[in-house]
Amino acid sequence: MIPLHDAVLSAFLVFCRIGGCMMLMPGFAGHRMPVRIRLFLAVGISLAILPLLFADMAEFVQKSSRASLILAIATELATGGIIGFLARVFFLMLQTMLVAMAQFIGLSMVMGPADDDEQLPPIATLLALTATTMMFITDQHYELLRGIIASYRQIPIGVGFGGRGALMQVTDQMSAALMLGMRLASPFLVYSLIMNFAIGLINKMTPQIPVFFIATPFLMAGGMLLLYALSDQLLVAFVSAFGVFLRLGSP
Repeated sequence: MIPLHDAVLSAFLVFCRIGGCMMLMPGFAGHRMPVRIRLFLAVGISLAILPLLFADMAEFVQKSSRASLILAIATELATGGIIGFLARVFFLMLQTMLVAMAQFIGLSMVMGPADDDEQLPPIATLLALTATTMMFITDQHYELLRGIIASYRQIPIGVGFGGRGALMQVTDQMSAALMLGMRLASPFLVYSLIMNFAIGLINKMTPQIPVFFIATPFLMAGGMLLLYALSDQLLVAFVSAFGVFLRLGSP
């Protein structure tokens, strides 16, 4: 018979990893999700998966000292936070890429409401929210939860936090996400280079005419048409790459 306090500590250790992940998990960590809902979701998910992990957790708790338990709590929080951050890197990259796209097509001067405590252009806010919605529609948040459960096989309870390995994972993930963002934003970069080169050439030939002010509406109109033509492929490519990362651990 396992004592009640050991059972509570076992459940709390599971909650630490789940809660640490949900603090940074895309779709749950934004300001649109109230803190209480995030807390209740973390508690509910922890209780749901506790029967799968209870035997190992209880054995670890019974064999550990107080110092080991405190270290385990910190390790579980850090492990969950790293898992959530690795997934969030994709959406941070998407926001950066969308802000760059808005600048390429002349819409960066129009600022919209703050998203995740940062003020973004309306186009960037709309597409970032659409990508988050598509993540839930395609059930990829379940894949992320499955990855948290599978992490107990790779990083069992009681194993120390590998700071070097975590740093390498974060670095590799940020590099891969940046390359994905550059591929997605490349059509808008090419469009911006061509249009600005043409505007600069015309301005050089006719310096008396304010070419920049005349050409800005055409730059924005062409950018909006390009966005209309490519927005669905852009979002599908992003969600597909994010799904591959959730299933395989790399984009």
